[in-house]
Amino acid sequence: MQVSCPNDVKIYNLSAGKSLPEWLSERKRRKLLKKNVDIRRRIELIQDFDMPAVSTNIKVSKDGQYILATGIYKPRVKCYDVKNLSLKFERCFDAEVVAFDILSDDYSKLVFLQCDRHIEFHVAHGKYYRLRIPRFGRDLSYHYPSCDLFIVGDSNDIYRINLERGQFLQSFSSESTSINKCEINPVHHLLVVGTEDGRIEAWDPRSRNKVAALDCALHCVTEDSKLEAVPAITSLKFQGGLTFGVGTSTGQVLLYDIRSNKPFMIKDHMYGLPIKSIDFHSKMDMVYSMDTSIVKIWEKSNGKLYTSIEAQNDFNDMCIVPNTGMILIANENTKMQTYYIPSLGPAPYWCSFLDNLTEELEEMNYETIYDDYKFVTEKELEELGLSHLKGTNLLRAYMHGYFMDIRLYRKARDVMKPFEFEEYKKKRIQQKIQETCGSRVQIQKMPNVNKELALKLMDDEMNVKKKKKNSASLLKDDRFKALFSNPDFQVDTNSEEYALLNPVISQLERSRAKKLKAQLAREEAQQKMEIDRENDDHQDNSSDESFIHDDSSSEDEKTWVKEVKKQYRLIKKNERQNEETDEDDTESKNQGSANQPQFYEIKENVEFKDAKPVVKKQNKTALGERLKTQEAHSATVSGSRGNREMTFVIEKKRRTGRAKLQVKRHGKEYKHLLRPAGNLFKKKR
Repeated sequence: MQVSCPNDVKIYNLSAGKSLPEWLSERKRRKLLKKNVDIRRRIELIQDFDMPAVSTNIKVSKDGQYILATGIYKPRVKCYDVKNLSLKFERCFDAEVVAFDILSDDYSKLVFLQCDRHIEFHVAHGKYYRLRIPRFGRDLSYHYPSCDLFIVGDSNDIYRINLERGQFLQSFSSESTSINKCEINPVHHLLVVGTEDGRIEAWDPRSRNKVAALDCALHCVTEDSKLEAVPAITSLKFQGGLTFGVGTSTGQVLLYDIRSNKPFMIKDHMYGLPIKSIDFHSKMDMVYSMDTSIVKIWEKSNGKLYTSIEAQNDFNDMCIVPNTGMILIANENTKMQTYYIPSLGPAPYWCSFLDNLTEELEEMNYETIYDDYKFVTEKELEELGLSHLKGTNLLRAYMHGYFMDIRLYRKARDVMKPFEFEEYKKKRIQQKIQETCGSRVQIQKMPNVNKELALKLMDDEMNVKKKKKNSASLLKDDRFKALFSNPDFQVDTNSEEYALLNPVISQLERSRAKKLKAQLAREEAQQKMEIDRENDDHQDNSSDESFIHDDSSSEDEKTWVKEVKKQYRLIKKNERQNEETDEDDTESKNQGSANQPQFYEIKENVEFKDAKPVVKKQNKTALGERLKTQEAHSATVSGSRGNREMTFVIEKKRRTGRAKLQVKRHGKEYKHLLRPAGNLFKKKR
């Protein structure tokens, strides 16, 4: 038995724990019970309460004596007697059961809707009769006063089979193309069907007419919802004569009063999964709603969540044992799940010992499952030097790591890192000291990257104080933090771009220095001339200054252009020198490798030993590369291996001006010899 406490509500999973196979002998069972604690703690509430593969539907008889469940594989139904807490009988089918209903108070009359369009009737001794319906069915419901069985499915017809007369009656015709669910009110026997297009239709079996229609899809659309299709009705359930719940394929539960066309409560599961089942608590104001991943129990009046049961395997169907706190769930697993919530009601009379058991468990304080274990990843296991324990009982594989005993982990950690606590203590002391020193005067440290740029920005911060936008804020701005920390942003002073831009930057610095010198000279001149002629001299000085400033600006522009040109010439010169050195190296290698005659240049008054060899430049590049560089020719290569083919297109030579003049002169000389052809098309008069 496993205990969970979501939202401070204790939920007991009675089906948790290991199950023993049937073929084990009693002797081996007793041995396992002694050794394994999980098997000893498990509670087998009902014997063989499982299916071979998957359980699909589950229900409790009206008298509460029997539990019936269907599943696969092979398709079958199992009936459990709660008085003996064991299996009463098991029957197999030819096809999987889609839905079933209990016609009597006990198990003696049953009807099953199968996936191959057949309806099968069973009685106490076994199968009674089997018939076929025109379309595939999805749900069925039994109308007790008229003894009619209603079947809905993949059509707009609601089929009626009268079980007293044993024949089909005139079916009801719906406006929808297909119907998913049907439900009959237990008080006034109103038939309600849920359609694929999100509508609900109410039919009166007495008058055999449709009495009302309700569009539920409109109430599912909200501002936040993104619907790709119209929400379909997937579940229906009545409570009393007036309240009924509707479940949609978008994971919403709508509670209606049949006297109103608007829901008084909308609850969204927020999973986007279709609602499989809805049920109401008989005494408390609670609603049970289930999709494939969770069962939510919430208050009907305000929609506040009370508690929830999360699925280990996908849920298929849900059944509430009346007037108790027990829930039976069919799921995608061999075991059918049994949950007990003491706060919602007492245990059923056939397992009243659960109340005493849960009271004892509430007094005891259990530790959580993994309190005594430590989760360790593969890397941590190698650091501890315990990788040789893989495959032993000391390590339990889980997800991307292992669980190991916390005592073993602490011992291994102390052996591998004996001074870990001392190092941690020193780090904490250092952090505390740094926190206390935060209020002191901080010295601005130079960054490791772009030191020159940082110096300029710091100089601007010291000099320029009147400007609102200070360039020195780049040092403090987190957006430009990588500029002074990442080496990839280091300014390359040897690059061509920097060489071309450097004259501009240096000229700006020089012009700034000139302005500062001019300002100092002005201040000295003003101090000398303050006594006699303050106003006149001030005007003269201002005009002189403007003239000087204009001259300096023009001179700055000229020097800036000169320096840029100078840098450009130097770059081109370096490129030519590099190309010549590369060509000389390749030629010297070729000459050394091949024994070819060399030619020497002998000048006047120069001995032969001082003569320099004549270098004959040869183009060693491939033919394809040479063709690419030549603009006049274009080559295309096709084929492969032995069928390689290269085609050349040679452009026509451009005629020069002299050639054009010769052509014109030649045309003028022979123009009078040509006979015009314009008279050929003239009409004869």
